[in-house]
Amino acid sequence: MAKLNKVYLSTGTNLGDRRLNLITVEGLINLKVGPVVKKSAIYETAAWGVTEQPDFYNQVLLAETTLPPAEVLREILEIEKFMGRVRLQKWGARLIDIDILYYRREVINEPHLKIPHPFLQDRKFVLIPLSEIAPDYTHPLLEKSNEQLLKELKDESEVRKLDFN
Repeated sequence: MAKLNKVYLSTGTNLGDRRLNLITVEGLINLKVGPVVKKSAIYETAAWGVTEQPDFYNQVLLAETTLPPAEVLREILEIEKFMGRVRLQKWGARLIDIDILYYRREVINEPHLKIPHPFLQDRKFVLIPLSEIAPDYTHPLLEKSNEQLLKELKDESEVRKLDFN
């Protein structure tokens, strides 16, 4: 039996039915990448980078996969395309965005694949849901836990936990 690798994925959306987009992407990740074994709550945040756009819903998923990192990237790009993502502007509005945050404790620095995600330690909308499901997981380059990275974060943007119950 192939070894299951833990991959942490950040998902975000600010167009269309944002909640349905996150439910849909979770299902597609289950099918194409591997079973989602843990997920954070959904958080609403103001847009980052390009601020004149609708607020985002963000969530972090932990999936188990037999795929190598480059194949995970290929699959998540296909999922984005399938869901209707069109890349018009960096940090612009999008139907869905999926980023690889961590893949095991690997460090990859290739032109189109950087793991851990190079900005995860700078983004509150990533660190809050990531710390919710993996507070003690240690960043392989910074050697700090997600919880520690969150405590040291300078980002003061508002991140609101949503309750759909």
